[in-house]
Amino acid sequence: MRESSDILDQNIGELPDILVQNMKILFVGFNPGLRSGSIGHHYAGHSNRFWKLLADAQLTPRRYRPEEDVELARLGFGLTNIVARVTQTAAEITPEEYESGRRRLRTLIGLYSPRIAAFNGIGVYSQYADRRKVAAGIQESPVVPGVIDFVLPSPSGLVRLPYSEMLGLYKKLKALSDSLPSA
Repeated sequence: MRESSDILDQNIGELPDILVQNMKILFVGFNPGLRSGSIGHHYAGHSNRFWKLLADAQLTPRRYRPEEDVELARLGFGLTNIVARVTQTAAEITPEEYESGRRRLRTLIGLYSPRIAAFNGIGVYSQYADRRKVAAGIQESPVVPGVIDFVLPSPSGLVRLPYSEMLGLYKKLKALSDSLPSA
């Protein structure tokens, strides 16, 4: 088994965004973790629950694997991160990276106009919106007008929130998405 430092020593590139026009939902994470960076696919950490949550909430018709991340575009979903740099934990992200990522993400959301921007982590949304008090669910004041901001718990295995609570929020996201008129 490889050590984390072995993975960091490799030349790991940034993950490409998965973006399509008329997206139903754009999922926004903190940044790629080590495994995602090493295999080149989103939410690839062994303990990450993103793909399971999508399937269990019936946002996807089946459980996809990280290597199938581009398939989400066919479902009207996109994937991006507030910071592109691969790190072991989000704690390694610098304030300057957040500031740059915040500007880039606001521009990207304005250009692609997803119906919903779903933030995988309260901290991600707090950084994006530059707000201190954030709760999960729909946000009253979206950052980009016309786009619904929806905050989910991070699917990282480091988050100790019970799976049933996480799934409940993903199901609320599904219900919200289903309630919106087609583009």
